[in-house]
Amino acid sequence: MKNKIKVERSIHDMTQAELAEKIGVSRQTINAIEKSKYVPSTILSLKIARLFKKPLEELFFLEDKD
Repeated sequence: MKNKIKVERSIHDMTQAELAEKIGVSRQTINAIEKSKYVPSTILSLKIARLFKKPLEELFFLEDKD
């Protein structure tokens, strides 16, 4: 699953550590999500979407192989 978390963090001038703190995960988790090495849970995805005030579909999207 691809995502635009890094882009949104940049728009909001937010570090991985700041995002992680706001949603209650580690910075390493944010890094893994951004690199598509970890697919976040539904709850975590919703927390990120709510924080950035974006619909899930704008932040996360499936690849053909998914």
